[in-house]
Amino acid sequence: MADIVYSLDGGTYLNITNKCPCNCAFCIRSKGDAVGEASMLWFDKEPTFDEIKSAIDDYDFTNIDNAIFCGYGEPTNAYDNLIKTAKYLKEINPDIKLRLNTNGLSDLINNKPTAKELSMLFDAISVSLNEPTSEKYDKITRNIYQCKAFDAMLKFTKECVKYCKDVRMTVVDVISEEEIKQAKEVCASTGAKFKVRSFERGR
Repeated sequence: MADIVYSLDGGTYLNITNKCPCNCAFCIRSKGDAVGEASMLWFDKEPTFDEIKSAIDDYDFTNIDNAIFCGYGEPTNAYDNLIKTAKYLKEINPDIKLRLNTNGLSDLINNKPTAKELSMLFDAISVSLNEPTSEKYDKITRNIYQCKAFDAMLKFTKECVKYCKDVRMTVVDVISEEEIKQAKEVCASTGAKFKVRSFERGR
């Protein structure tokens, strides 16, 4: 069984699915089978909520201040389990701060608006912008929604900004300085904060 809860650079992470509609050229999961203190992040089969709950109980979240949903898949690809898990964590530790790291394609994945519900549960949402244009975005993310994904991701982010106080968009430093500058301008149009992530650090 793969690790559902793992530690990385002092942070606590939840890996609840390996499914993802993207196959990003720079994805950290292409570098190995695990990161941080995890031994394996690839599942033989997708975990059930009961298995996720059991892993949380074994880890003991009662004294954990922050937790991040970010594993070897897109968390919103396991939307029901994501919602249940976030609610469960808030139940056992009402003071815990939760962050969702997402590609922002949840509405396409789940065929419904999801930003408001997610924003009500998560204290912070980080959306992977990756590139400043739809064409470049499709090329680097190699997503299954070609031509629709970029606009859907921007719309999702704008909706999150309405309901969540801490929303950021990120790019990885594998793109050019000019593209990073352009991406920052795109991010500004959504009202979200902007962050450049390090490919080498994987964060």
